[in-house]
Amino acid sequence: MTGHGAAPVRKPLLTPGVLLLLGLVALGMVFAWVRFASGLGAVTHLDDRFPWGIWIAIDVATGVALSAGGFTTAALVHIFHRRRYEALTRSALLTAVLGYTFVAFGIVMDLGRYYNIWHPALPSMWSGHSALFEVAMCVMAYLTVLYIELMPIVVERFAGRVRLPGPLGLLDGVVEGALRFFDRTLGRVMSVFIVLGVVLSTLHQSSLGTLMVLAPSKMNPLWWTPILPLLFLLSAIAVGFAMVVFESLIAARVFGRAPEMELLTPLSRVIPVLLFVYLAFKVGDVMIRGVVTRLGDGSAASLIFLLEIGLGVVIPLLMLLSERVRRRPGLLFAAAAMVVLGVAFNRINVFLTAFTPLYATRRYVPSVGEVAITVAFISGLLLLYRVLVSVLPVLPAEEQPQQQRTGSRHVHAAPPSSIGRWSA
Repeated sequence: MTGHGAAPVRKPLLTPGVLLLLGLVALGMVFAWVRFASGLGAVTHLDDRFPWGIWIAIDVATGVALSAGGFTTAALVHIFHRRRYEALTRSALLTAVLGYTFVAFGIVMDLGRYYNIWHPALPSMWSGHSALFEVAMCVMAYLTVLYIELMPIVVERFAGRVRLPGPLGLLDGVVEGALRFFDRTLGRVMSVFIVLGVVLSTLHQSSLGTLMVLAPSKMNPLWWTPILPLLFLLSAIAVGFAMVVFESLIAARVFGRAPEMELLTPLSRVIPVLLFVYLAFKVGDVMIRGVVTRLGDGSAASLIFLLEIGLGVVIPLLMLLSERVRRRPGLLFAAAAMVVLGVAFNRINVFLTAFTPLYATRRYVPSVGEVAITVAFISGLLLLYRVLVSVLPVLPAEEQPQQQRTGSRHVHAAPPSSIGRWSA
């Protein structure tokens, strides 16, 4: 890798992996069509006692947490001025954009009356006493901010090169004018959107925990706590950096690129510190509330709780304290993957494992349709990431021989842009 800026990935698009993802998306779309045509009951195992399942626990709660790399890297680079990590911000931003986009799809899929999803945007339906209302407003606002932050990358790629096919060519001037408008205006206010994105993220990451604070009688005491919003925020910040490392190493492996260890190694030093802070609050919470004795009762809940903390927090924390682990791509990937899976496990435990309705007569088990649609969402996210990094300058440009760089400079070089410095 070099510091020559970002460039689209020049790799074949239709690979066996891409075809597999397309097949999984197609299968999920079949179940999605049945869901919208015949209702939730035709596809899911949800009912009045179990109003949510894996679509909320995985597609929404976990999706929001694992998209935290967008606001953590934005804060690191643009607020704390750690400019050396600018090369990682574009891929983190794209991951956040796709993550929150599919979170929105997941909410639409889960809502019984999905056609009313626009209601939180109507002032007459606002409720200042609703935690879910705050989450809805912050997610809508943050998703808008993310697309605005992505716009400089689009301008860099297409400004001066708009060539729409066929009759759409009549709109070339309009699209070119819009790109130039964004180029002139966004650079002046992008810092405002970056700060706004960080603030909105801290609000709704914590408020997702607030939702479950409202149900103390329906949750296992090991997971229910009045500081659940704080725990959600701390774990999101920790997994944000771990997700950047995780995604960067996967992209390097998939595209046959050298891993950016000169950036990932120093970035990974902050992860154990954040994990330690989260662990301290987690352990202190169960001790102060007097539920620590439940960890030794041999119940399934206690074993799951210990597994979540042990594999998702303690082991990767100890691994990342080692300089040897941080400098070796394989070991660093394993540690980052454990953090990512640990936070995902935590969200599933909070929303599913710990949740038991008062008058439940059965346990919730996801249906085949629910699993298929969730797999389709994940596959669709990976597929769009693969397509977009092939079209947009997201990943750092690969080093080429000098004569090749000279001969192809007109392909990769970006046109002069007043907002390019904010999109790095």
